[in-house]
Amino acid sequence: MSNKMDIIYTKVDEAPELASGSFLPIIRAFTKPAGIEVGTKDISLAGRILSQFPDYLKDDQKHADDLAELGDLVKTPGANVIKLPNISASVPQLKAAIKELQDLGYAIPDYPEDPQTPEEKDIRARYGRVMGSAVNPVLREGNSDRRAPNAVKEYAKKNPHSMGEWSSKSATHVASMSGGDFFSNEKSTTITEAQAGDARIEFVAKGGAVTVLKDKTPLEAGEIVDATFMSAKALRKFLAEQVADAKAKGVLFSLHLKATMMKVSDPVLFGHAVYVYLKDVFDKHAATFEKLGVDPNNGIGDLEAKLKTLPDAERESIKADIKAAMTSQPDLYMVNSDRGITNLHVPSDVIVDASMPALIRAGGKGWGPDGKEHDTKCVIPDNSYAPVYAETIAFCKEHGAFDPSKMGTVPNVGLMAGKAEEYGSHPQTFVAPADGTIRVVDAAGKPIHETAVEGGDIWRMSMVKDAPVRDWVKLAVTRARLSGMPAVFWLNDKRAHDAELIKKVNAYLPSHDTSGLDIRILAPQEATRLSLERMKKGEDTISVTGNVLRDYLTDLFPILEVGTSAKMLSIVPLMSGGGLFETGAGGSAPKHVQQLVEEGHLRWDSLGEFCALGASLEHLAQSTGNAKAAVLAKALDAATEKLLDENKSPRRRVGELDNRGSHFYIALYWAEALAAQDEDAELKAHFAPVAEKLRANEAKILDELNAAQGKPVDLGGYYKPDPAKRDAAMRPSETLNAVIG
Repeated sequence: MSNKMDIIYTKVDEAPELASGSFLPIIRAFTKPAGIEVGTKDISLAGRILSQFPDYLKDDQKHADDLAELGDLVKTPGANVIKLPNISASVPQLKAAIKELQDLGYAIPDYPEDPQTPEEKDIRARYGRVMGSAVNPVLREGNSDRRAPNAVKEYAKKNPHSMGEWSSKSATHVASMSGGDFFSNEKSTTITEAQAGDARIEFVAKGGAVTVLKDKTPLEAGEIVDATFMSAKALRKFLAEQVADAKAKGVLFSLHLKATMMKVSDPVLFGHAVYVYLKDVFDKHAATFEKLGVDPNNGIGDLEAKLKTLPDAERESIKADIKAAMTSQPDLYMVNSDRGITNLHVPSDVIVDASMPALIRAGGKGWGPDGKEHDTKCVIPDNSYAPVYAETIAFCKEHGAFDPSKMGTVPNVGLMAGKAEEYGSHPQTFVAPADGTIRVVDAAGKPIHETAVEGGDIWRMSMVKDAPVRDWVKLAVTRARLSGMPAVFWLNDKRAHDAELIKKVNAYLPSHDTSGLDIRILAPQEATRLSLERMKKGEDTISVTGNVLRDYLTDLFPILEVGTSAKMLSIVPLMSGGGLFETGAGGSAPKHVQQLVEEGHLRWDSLGEFCALGASLEHLAQSTGNAKAAVLAKALDAATEKLLDENKSPRRRVGELDNRGSHFYIALYWAEALAAQDEDAELKAHFAPVAEKLRANEAKILDELNAAQGKPVDLGGYYKPDPAKRDAAMRPSETLNAVIG
């Protein structure tokens, strides 16, 4: 294989990585005759961890920093990367991955909970580089163009997915803070030439002592810089009120955050909720919990695990107190009611952008501890984007559930290049060590922002560079022109950050031909209402948003429209000319792995991978002049459409068609489409016999694939499965393997 890879297919985690064991050989078999080399880069959690500790590993265990290499690649014109969903690790996930790697013989250090020595602080910093949203800010060197592929949208209209019924009497609602949150405390400014350079973030104690929190943060002229904080006191007061109100109203209490991605802010918010819900227990057993190292940020599950080390009598006494406290509080929204896993058990289990749309799709119902559906209080502490969900719920109460067979679509143009708005996952978020002031000081020593804080408050700074904003506006106009849809910038002139962005949007729009286009600027709540009204009537509207809303809306609307966000086509035109093609969400991936291990059935749907590969091949054809790549792309699109029409996507239950069977059918339909086309005689001649063999052996191949189901599978690891065991599990058909190679 040559050193130059035409397409990079990322190695990731969980179900999408298992699916790659089956699909990647098919990709290579189909692209090789077109002279296309498909390589891989490892951005999995295990790979990211190992890359940070070469000094702890044997030579044959050392792992290249593939993420850093990809970060350099996406800044070049020739980049063509297909990015599958990867784990954005919370602390519990990180610890589980570390233990698995240690058990596999990798002598990496433990994660230091409370680093004291320089060595421990260095280890903690290395692990910090792989946690949270470690991947996306590095790879997303362009803005996002995300939409449901036509084949997926048409299939959803012809085969509408189930939608829960909405009642106007539903007690489900969103609760968010009316003050003291990130939204209300935000300050924003655009950096001048005089302020440009390396800024410094400092904490100034009441007595005047200065502690440098971050020494260097380079700022450019024209860059928007925000500073804001969440008051810990206001947050706890708000949470206590919501817990009491949920009890009084008889609804489930649920918390919706992004504690996996936002590695400093949201885990702390999560911890406050755990503490408030179990306040009596935490206060009564404070000394014991401190001795055990119990951290509410890691959830009730971590607390329960650490109680196991106590003597029986003491452990049972505390467990009785927990049970009594939970009985006196409102019932919790459940992640898994059969296993007793609540919304507050593990910070990475409930992610706002996936959990809220699922609840809305289900008619506003959440699962309770009794295994039944109930109305729910949805607590989203910060008020920046909570109104989007509140407005959607209000709309559904007023109009009832949406009908997927008649719904319009809401594609997204998202501002994310240059690490735009990477709230919480960036290195500019801090918990205030005491009462005082946190300030941002420019290169000349003059303050840009100054914020009075109290100990425990969560302070953050975020930035948006000017060039990505210009590119975002250009992409919005381009998409509006190509699609004929109205384009709405979701910006609130009453929010400090958005007000600065609005100035730039109004400055840059006139440099484009917008004649005949419908382009508006609306606050998120109004933009939600407009988009829902149009969607209900079967009309389409482009949402043009910042990075965080991009994340939220590209789950919300697809889950309502097509049943899942995993089937979205996400194209990132990189600012240097390359292309990044993302394959959708992976929120249900852990459950899929569990089913494969227990039953030998993988229900992961690779439709997102099919769509991303087609777009990647189209880009390759355009950027390199490889006409065969264009033929492959066109044939793959036809195959994907046929796969949907023939209902060959994976089913949920063992014994039915699973991911491997779906891959067989995409290979069959792709080969048949290539054999039927007349644009490229060489590809036609090559794939005609392939198509004939696959069709002739269809029954035999399906029998071999089905025979692999119904029994446990040993993968040799969860975070780092054994490649040979993975391939054996995912390629069980000798007949298919012989045809594909």
